[in-house]
Amino acid sequence: MSTTAAEQVKGGSFLLTPIGAMPQFTAEEFGDDAKEFARAARDFIEGEVIPRDEEIDKLDLPLTIELMKKAGELGLLGLEIPEAFEGMDVDKRTAMLVLEEMSKQGSFAVSYSANTGIGTLPIVYFGTEAQKKAYLPKLATGEWLAAYALTEAGSGSDALGAKATAVLDGDHWVLNGTKMWITNAGFADVFVIFAKVDGKDFSAFIVEKTDPGLSTGAEEKKMGIKGSSTRTVILENCRIPKDRLLGEIGKGHKIAFGILNIGRFKLGVGSQGGMKRILEYTIKYTGERFQFGKPINSFGLIQQKLADMATKIFVAEALNFRTIGYLDDALHATSWDSPTAGADKMAAIDEYAIECSISKVWASEALFWVADEAVQAFGGYGFSAEYPPEKAQRDCRINRIFEGTNEINRLLIAGTLLKRAMKGELPLMQFGQQVAKEISNPIKAESFTGPLARLKHGVELSKRQCMLAAGLAVQVLGQKLIDNQEVMARMSNMLMEIYAMESAVVRAERMVESGHRWAQIARDMTELYVNESWHKVHGDARMLCADVVEGEALRHALAGVKAFTEFHPTSSARLRGRIASELIQKGCYPVEVI
Repeated sequence: MSTTAAEQVKGGSFLLTPIGAMPQFTAEEFGDDAKEFARAARDFIEGEVIPRDEEIDKLDLPLTIELMKKAGELGLLGLEIPEAFEGMDVDKRTAMLVLEEMSKQGSFAVSYSANTGIGTLPIVYFGTEAQKKAYLPKLATGEWLAAYALTEAGSGSDALGAKATAVLDGDHWVLNGTKMWITNAGFADVFVIFAKVDGKDFSAFIVEKTDPGLSTGAEEKKMGIKGSSTRTVILENCRIPKDRLLGEIGKGHKIAFGILNIGRFKLGVGSQGGMKRILEYTIKYTGERFQFGKPINSFGLIQQKLADMATKIFVAEALNFRTIGYLDDALHATSWDSPTAGADKMAAIDEYAIECSISKVWASEALFWVADEAVQAFGGYGFSAEYPPEKAQRDCRINRIFEGTNEINRLLIAGTLLKRAMKGELPLMQFGQQVAKEISNPIKAESFTGPLARLKHGVELSKRQCMLAAGLAVQVLGQKLIDNQEVMARMSNMLMEIYAMESAVVRAERMVESGHRWAQIARDMTELYVNESWHKVHGDARMLCADVVEGEALRHALAGVKAFTEFHPTSSARLRGRIASELIQKGCYPVEVI
């Protein structure tokens, strides 16, 4: 569902807008071209990568390079590179559908995503014409592979605290410093590296592996993603030509943070690809494992796990593709022909920083939960390295650290919303005043229509509980709120659940209204999710109030929150039973996109 520039959705406005009033792209809207790309990626992963899973995870870097170059031959490395530089310049929707398929082997997914995302896109968005001509055609075909070097021993979340330096010496920059945890460092041909010019101006540079003074350390011994290359990058009087400065001196933060936003929504989509693979082999195993004379997937608590796994996948798809739909609509309003194209496109992506962080945090935590439940469903075998859940859980643990820890992203979600409200970019205060007036006459279920009217009512009640609690925190703490991390995190948890519930409800209702083949299970999964998640917002709203006031003020605040609690759940057990039955019959996640 597209919007015009005049109608473009404001990032963060989902809290303030009635459910269903905003445009929302859903997985059911993908066209044939996007599906063809995704099928090519699926064929490649299932035919070339997954059969060599053990070899990859033994850190066979020549094999990884070979597979990456094959991906390049298929066009899978150049999807987001402009056509002028031998890429395909597909929209983000298509690229993310491909990424979901490419994320079904953990180590290779990391190598692929680091190359096509944070390794390549800084040059796409910030490179000069000469830089793009020099590097992008090679990166599009896989002739060269890329890495991104930001983190240092003393600067992780605090990226601007970097100590690496760059000094101009005639026609060359001289770089010194050490970067750590650099994905693809063992085989990358080109690095995007951040350093401070003269020790003060944070900037970005393009460095080639053959440049004098660049070396890498030994491979890190990691908990998971053991088949991906992770090394330190050492700069010892590394000399690079003057024209390898990427962007402007002192503007490296725009590149670093803008590219991290891209990495975040990519990580969200990659997580749903991982969940689908885990669910598929868990359904298979629980159908073959017998206890007490029955397959264990006939037991209620195993069915509960399967149904909840599938539900998280459905919700992840809904919120991730919703976010990417907004990004695409904003990007379509910009043009590569503009002299400020890169900056324009980064600004379009930055508009949805809140939603990008939500995709990253929600989906990475959902993936880890799904992997953990798979271990439990396999029982003792799940703890054995001979079976896939053990590796899946180790591999996916990094996702809550990648692209800014989930803690940092929680602070960004609430912090960005509040900052935009303070600047007058979001009418948060007006919505708060509206909600305060509604306490004496709360919004009723009868106000909503459509097949999922009850669930829409639940989402709107959640928005009001969140607004009351957040408004109280702003009123009591003022500017100090930004420094109260526990309160900010609780606020973000509510925002994430609201975005997730709303995204699923809108998607499922459209499926029901259109008579979609999988409308019933979509409806069941959505109802299950709202059933089980609505109370989380309610609990966080109450606890947030208790974090900022006490005594009579707290009793008054809780009474306000209670006014918006007229949501009645249905039986989750019945919903799970129906969902599990469909899963067992189909043998995989049933809501097919491609």
